[in-house]
Amino acid sequence: MTSKIKVDNINKVSDDSNIINKCGTTITLGASGDSIALASGASQTGFGRTGTVDWVTTPKTGDFTAVNGEGYFVNTTSGAVTMTMPSGSAGAIVSIQDYNKTFDSYKLTVSPASGERINGGSADGDLEISTEGQGLTFVYVDATVGWKTVHENEFTQGGSSYMVATGGTITTSGNDKIHTFTGPGTFTVCTTAVCAANNLVSYMVIAGGGGGGNWGGGGGGAGGYRETKSPATPYTASPLDGYSTPGNRITVSATGYPIAVGAGGAGPPSYPTRGCGTNGANSSFSTITSQGGGKGGNETNPSQPTTAGNTGGSGGGGRGGCGGVGNTPPVTPAQGKNGGGGHSNPPICGYFGGGGGGATAVGASDPGGNDAGPGGAGATSCISGSPVARAGGGGGGNVETGCSTGGPGGGGAGGGGDSGTNGVAGTVNTGGGGGAAGASTSGGASAGAAGAGGSGIVIIRYKFQ
Repeated sequence: MTSKIKVDNINKVSDDSNIINKCGTTITLGASGDSIALASGASQTGFGRTGTVDWVTTPKTGDFTAVNGEGYFVNTTSGAVTMTMPSGSAGAIVSIQDYNKTFDSYKLTVSPASGERINGGSADGDLEISTEGQGLTFVYVDATVGWKTVHENEFTQGGSSYMVATGGTITTSGNDKIHTFTGPGTFTVCTTAVCAANNLVSYMVIAGGGGGGNWGGGGGGAGGYRETKSPATPYTASPLDGYSTPGNRITVSATGYPIAVGAGGAGPPSYPTRGCGTNGANSSFSTITSQGGGKGGNETNPSQPTTAGNTGGSGGGGRGGCGGVGNTPPVTPAQGKNGGGGHSNPPICGYFGGGGGGATAVGASDPGGNDAGPGGAGATSCISGSPVARAGGGGGGNVETGCSTGGPGGGGAGGGGDSGTNGVAGTVNTGGGGGAAGASTSGGASAGAAGAGGSGIVIIRYKFQ
């Protein structure tokens, strides 16, 4: 005879409270607020799942077979891993997550049980996961679809006190990364720093230098020079550090910032071919724009042999006329200086062009009375990791007729081109002004072409560790 125990209710001895209660066909275990626990090693059936898994926190580093209701962190740092799925039953669930963003180095292969499918693919077809940071949840639906992915995530970046960015040529200096753009591009901030102060970047934006003038013309003005040094990046900035002006500060967000790098302005052709040089082109980053350098004054036609230098980031030197005005449009600190005025004394002595303005010094105006003026000096900064001078003005040209006491004007420190029979171009990626063309005779028989301005540059620096 089989023994039976028949009860409707079970109460606790200590306080006679009900812990198992049968009401109709419903059996209630425990009272409100109680928890029901299975003994260690015990299993349960019939309760179903809530769409979640129990995560196994010891990472899997080798091939393994998954269990229904479990999630796994898979570590493929040392090599590829294969996970074999359990035999499918409707509602079964398994999850995986890339342990430390290495699936792109070594893949995870998910292999179904014999004859089963993943996402309605072919029977026994594997799923290969090779995306960095990938996580997936699989639910078994039926024999037609098999294991269906119902959730997908991709985590590639961790929380950090430092920002992560791409774009340009990337170098390092101490704890700082430096992005250098010598042509157009995009500075893309992938992740911002948790510490807001580390999202305030240092930058230098230099425009293209202006072309020099011809036949005793003025030197080209340097491209506009703008720099702001963040307190987070310890380097020696130029005297033009604009941090004290709040409008110059750039705090980046996780987005792309288009970069424009201005080309240098053209120098006019050799005399007697008549043509004009051009100003340099602008450079920009975010809200900061540096103006192209002004072209030097040049000989344009017989009735107007003396022309003034053009305005710009720094002004172009004049040929007989006034030098161009720098820092146009005006910003604080000033992005450049004025060009020097030219001097004409024909036919006794000739024409003597003024030097183009530089970032920190004006172009000289005929310093010896009948001499060409040198270009103004640029600015020196260590933003790129070492001290480099940039944005010097181009040297003014001279046309000698016997009473010149000097020679053609030299280019300003920082990439300004020297003057000569043929003007020397400003140095590339410094924003230096082009050197003016001179001549050894007033008739211009030996006059050459003026030098083009040097192209600009954009440099961005921030703390990365």
